[in-house]
Amino acid sequence: MSAVVAEPVRRGVSVMRIGVFGALLIALVASMLFAIGAGRYSVSVPRIIDILMAGAANPGLAPAQMDERIVLLVRLPRVLLAALSGGALAVGGAALQGVFRNPLVAPQVLGISQGAAFGGAMALLFGYSGVVLLGLAFVFGLSALILVGALARINGRTEVITVILSGMVIGALFGALVSIIQFIADPNTSLPAIVYWLMGSFATATWARLGLAIPGMAIGLLIVFALRYRLNLLALEDSEARSLGVNPDRERWYIFIAISLMTGTSVAVAGIVGWIGLVVPHAARILVGEDHRALIPASAIIGAAYLTFIDTLSRTLTSAEIPLGVLTALIGAPVFAVLLRKHFKEANRP
Repeated sequence: MSAVVAEPVRRGVSVMRIGVFGALLIALVASMLFAIGAGRYSVSVPRIIDILMAGAANPGLAPAQMDERIVLLVRLPRVLLAALSGGALAVGGAALQGVFRNPLVAPQVLGISQGAAFGGAMALLFGYSGVVLLGLAFVFGLSALILVGALARINGRTEVITVILSGMVIGALFGALVSIIQFIADPNTSLPAIVYWLMGSFATATWARLGLAIPGMAIGLLIVFALRYRLNLLALEDSEARSLGVNPDRERWYIFIAISLMTGTSVAVAGIVGWIGLVVPHAARILVGEDHRALIPASAIIGAAYLTFIDTLSRTLTSAEIPLGVLTALIGAPVFAVLLRKHFKEANRP
């Protein structure tokens, strides 16, 4: 009898999730179209669609008119890069919160963001940008993860608490190194560039930079998507996960490597953009629940739409572009406080 009752319930949940994902995809497309059209030189949605269709039909043809150049060469790569970064950061946060069984965990906990920030700041200190900046940010982001892994592994095993503490130590170390770079940087040249880059911005987005960012983020996203079924098991105690045939240490480090790829690449192309990996997974849980099979893709879509919208605000609210880190903190902190309060109210409800 229970199986007969459970089947319609599962079908109802599936139908509801399909509706939620449909609405999220519509919101993502709407936010991207709004972002492409908004700015000092506004472009209508029908005109945007015409330009995109013409560009897709003739990819080798150089845009001739002003609105075509603005859409295809300036705003479209920026919007795509913002959406990709937002989705990657949100997925990283959702995966980490499942692995650590802690809703307050974000990608910064592994020290990857701080390591990537040090690499990028060092590149800017010596006057490098582009591929060199991306490469150093990525290398030092991975280096931070390797140091965390070496420090956290004790007697051949890696416990969750040692990873968190090691991440805090390595993050503090690289944060101090970034401060040293800011201290010795030339206040008239490199220091303003370093400070602004660390606060986050997609102002330098180009098709070339998007092409450099896609491999790291795409590989990281694919790894997490492939392991999203395992995340439900990793959210259990290690002894329970082992009894179900999962090797928690190995699977956990697969997730950590994927998150390092996504976070390091995101920091390399946009600087440190906080709160995405902390706030977005909570919003996704409200819509689709705790099951990581639905939570991971929902976090990706919400994160992409959210960061696209934030980036649009950053370049349209004032004449000068507002750093992304400022807006994500101003919006993310109160939203997270509301979500957290609601979460604890529901948890303590009799």
